[in-house]
Amino acid sequence: MDIKAVRDAFPILHQDVNGHPLVYLDSSATSQTPTPVIDKIDDYYKRYNSNVHRGVHTLGSVATDEYEGARDKVRSFINASNTKEIIFNRGTTTGINTVAESYGMDHVGEGDEIVITQMEHHSNLIPWQQLAKRKKATLKYIPMQEDGTLAMSDVKETITDKTKIVAVTHVSNVLGTINPIKEIAEVSHEKGAVLVVDGAQSAPHIKIDVQDLDCDFFAFSGHKMCGPTGIGVLYGKKELLENMEPVEFGGEMIDFVNLYDSTWKELPWKFEGGTPIIAGAIGLGAAIDYLQNLSMEEVEKHEEELIEYALEKLDAIDGVTVYGPRERAGLVTFNVDGVHPHDLATVLDAEGIAVRAGHHCAQPLMKWLGVNATARASFYLYNTTDEIDSFVEGLQKTKEYFGDVI
Repeated sequence: MDIKAVRDAFPILHQDVNGHPLVYLDSSATSQTPTPVIDKIDDYYKRYNSNVHRGVHTLGSVATDEYEGARDKVRSFINASNTKEIIFNRGTTTGINTVAESYGMDHVGEGDEIVITQMEHHSNLIPWQQLAKRKKATLKYIPMQEDGTLAMSDVKETITDKTKIVAVTHVSNVLGTINPIKEIAEVSHEKGAVLVVDGAQSAPHIKIDVQDLDCDFFAFSGHKMCGPTGIGVLYGKKELLENMEPVEFGGEMIDFVNLYDSTWKELPWKFEGGTPIIAGAIGLGAAIDYLQNLSMEEVEKHEEELIEYALEKLDAIDGVTVYGPRERAGLVTFNVDGVHPHDLATVLDAEGIAVRAGHHCAQPLMKWLGVNATARASFYLYNTTDEIDSFVEGLQKTKEYFGDVI
């Protein structure tokens, strides 16, 4: 992968922040957007801005073709078997809530079990927590190993014949743990449960094949994979989606409306009530084109090299605690002795280095780690080893500064 050509495609990277070249290490929160995606969205608003599906005029037809074309790009990107399995929405959070509100409300009852993990982002924890309360079901957690991974023996012990839903992140946004989704799906299905996967941190970074994973639902967000904000995808197996009720009602998702009853459109439109996120979907399609042209295998390889380099550099710094397994996705969550993560992030920002600090929407995991907060540096296809060197130098300066203060 030509890293210079990649970086040249991202206008935002070519600026100074606080008098220093920007080093953006917060892609797990939101990735940056390349010029081809920006241009595609700009083209929509300048040339064929119109609603989709409803009109027969030229602009509406072009917009509809582009919108539905983006759906097919998503289908190909995750290797879904049918475009009917691809639902556009606001993001991962909306996708998971849709499954909880529709499938969960109809299939979970009193005494049933919902199984998740302590490493879940709040978006894949709270919907199940609330569903369990409403349906008087039992919420169970698969225990984690000391390094933040899952053991299949624990998975098999936790999922039982009473389990209706298993919801697991593919990649932890804190630990970088890559969970064995295919194996978890097999155990879930053996017990008659469906598997919901939070793919927010995996879809941007590794090649996804939902048919091979055999997950029942897979949710992810465009803004973490070079696309615009406000657009996401819920994949669901066709036979499951066909038997689920929509959770938003109004225009676009209806077939016939009578005074006292209505019928819904077929998949996927029955889950896309109202004017859809047209520009966002078209922009996501362009982001997928960009990633496919680079190849997801190359993206994954590049990130593997970056995380290996970063861990080696961090190992050499005294007083730095890194959380999570050695084999991980392209992010590192850590603390520096004697320095609060927010102070650390503030000092790094003064050097033009953007990292995340806080609980990362994973408060139960912070409690499991025994900390209130951590700092996180996350890498993507446009980052370099030189930027990691700048990050490490910034950490050393932070240590020296707070050492002097103390």
